[in-house]
Amino acid sequence: MEILLAALAVAGATALATSLRIMWEYERAVVFRLGRLRKARGPGLIFLVPFGIERMQRVSLRIVAMDIPPQDVITRDNVSVKVNAVLYFRVADPVKAIVEVEDFLFATSQLAQTTLRSVIGQAELDDLLAEREKYNNMLRQIIDSSTDPWGIEVTAVEVKDIDLPQEMKRAMARQAEAERERRAKVVNALGEFQASTKLVEAARIMSKQPVSVQLRYLQTVSEIAAENNSTTLFPIPMDLFEPFIRTLKTTRGSEESEAELEGSEETIPELPPPERVPDLARSEEPARARKRER
Repeated sequence: MEILLAALAVAGATALATSLRIMWEYERAVVFRLGRLRKARGPGLIFLVPFGIERMQRVSLRIVAMDIPPQDVITRDNVSVKVNAVLYFRVADPVKAIVEVEDFLFATSQLAQTTLRSVIGQAELDDLLAEREKYNNMLRQIIDSSTDPWGIEVTAVEVKDIDLPQEMKRAMARQAEAERERRAKVVNALGEFQASTKLVEAARIMSKQPVSVQLRYLQTVSEIAAENNSTTLFPIPMDLFEPFIRTLKTTRGSEESEAELEGSEETIPELPPPERVPDLARSEEPARARKRER
């Protein structure tokens, strides 16, 4: 009798130990009683009917980061690319995740791969590179709507890398270089235009005060001397020679005017007085008379 009681005590203790389960805060237990679904239990200490009458499956409610393997995709503009992404999701309903799908992790991974190929195949390369956030949201919405019957909530989808062929990379590099050169030329031309405008304004201001030219000249000399050069250049403005040029022009003008006056006096011939001019008509009359006598 004592042996039987001891055996029953041992069996009861064993059954009690096997029927008690501890669930963490991020876990839930989906319980089946004789194959029929019961409600999810947890977290904390839960009790199961021993001897295999009730069985459970643990489900984690934490966010899962799933890596989507690289997919070879041909974009809409016929460019072959290799794209990989990462999927973030969590189990929102543990009962559906166990009952509705055999392996929700595998099913979610396959759905993410096919959706990635489908969405990227409908996009052009330039749009895919420039508007990556748009396609991330599109992927998340499509995958989330498809996994909602499984009790899976997709929180985010991020395209990690877009691997391009080497020929396409070189073509894009040339395009980017040409665009940079175009911007540099435009900026250079704009700078020249602004500099010329400022120079015109500065010249207009300095023309009102000629002393400012001398101050600018001295400032330029001091800047050149600050370089510790062995050769110092002294720029001489033409305004310094303006008084000498005016004096020289005045002297040359007076000399030329005097020379013209002297030349005009020498070239004018002197006319003989009127009484000394011979009378041609009188000189011809004796000659005519002699011819008649002959």
